[in-house]
Amino acid sequence: MAIQFNFVSSMLILVLLSISSVEAIVGCLERACASTSLSKIVIPKGIYFLSTATLDGPCKAPIELQVQGTVKAPADPGAFKEPKWIAFNRIENFKLSGGGVFDGQGTTAYKREGCKGHDYCGSLPINLRFDFLTNAMIQHITTKDSKQFQANVLGCKNITFEHFTVSAPEESPNTDGIHIGRSDRVNVLNSEIKTGDDCVSIGDGSKNLVINGVTCGPGHGISIGSLGLFKNEEPVDRVTVKNCTMTNTSNGVRIKTWPGAEPGTCSNIHFEGIIVTNVSSPIIIDQKYCTWNKCKINEESKVKLSNISFKNIHDTSARPEAVKIICSATLPCENVELADIEITHSGPTGPAVSQCSNVKPKVSGKQNPAACSAPIPAKPTPTA
Repeated sequence: MAIQFNFVSSMLILVLLSISSVEAIVGCLERACASTSLSKIVIPKGIYFLSTATLDGPCKAPIELQVQGTVKAPADPGAFKEPKWIAFNRIENFKLSGGGVFDGQGTTAYKREGCKGHDYCGSLPINLRFDFLTNAMIQHITTKDSKQFQANVLGCKNITFEHFTVSAPEESPNTDGIHIGRSDRVNVLNSEIKTGDDCVSIGDGSKNLVINGVTCGPGHGISIGSLGLFKNEEPVDRVTVKNCTMTNTSNGVRIKTWPGAEPGTCSNIHFEGIIVTNVSSPIIIDQKYCTWNKCKINEESKVKLSNISFKNIHDTSARPEAVKIICSATLPCENVELADIEITHSGPTGPAVSQCSNVKPKVSGKQNPAACSAPIPAKPTPTA
């Protein structure tokens, strides 16, 4: 591994010169972390292979990792002993940029082949983990074909994804584009996400989030939750999703909570300026969310939902149920607003309908379908 060291205006610049492997990136990151000057690590254009890498802070000065090439993970899921490929942990003032690609080579994992005797097949590696970062920028980066989540954000404060690209096939399971949990001030801006699960998923403890200008599809839309499955979940508060486009997704904008299970709160959630094109469930609150047969559907959710708005959402639904707001009977949704909804459906099953349960939404502007005009069927259509 050849590494070029340069010092420019008190900046340490490390340029990886090899065109075959970036195993030495761990050493470069550690050297940058120990530097008292701003450091930049450059991975030039080319194809590189990396088994796994973690940068553990705290670091003494800001760090920028500029990836211009394509970095590839081992294709075999058995090569990983932990559910992560590349991780950045407890760093302040960090930037990842350069227009490069992180390729998780997840095709084998999608087929669930090669898992026999591998302890981590139930928790496959995430392409990019950002854990407990403060003041971070992820810009002009692509993550593709991760074996699990494409990017995971946990315990971060003030982190922005801008011009971030996610690419994975529609049939790739559990490959959320960006999963956010227990983080404050996360921004996802002007990004394109194509994957087999939620384009953006928001877990408990997330607050002060802005998702603006995201193009999603294929995928499962932009989702808050699922919430209420685990003990001691933290509140979700102040989330804004605006100016986003969903195309051929299973859901548009969604809040999902488990029936029964554990208590929690989710409040001050605003969806506005959303285009939904051929989306199966464009607007959905689902407090009967249940997968893997882990719940009793006749139980009610213990997660309290309040101050939620859906404004200026329009285009087409792939199913008649364009609007579905299913709230808990024991904790009905409070202060839900529907404003300027224009979603059409054409098909043999009839026009678009709006279904509501245990909620009395405030309605304004155009409403197509008419708000809460259709009964809830005995067996509602399940959502992905």
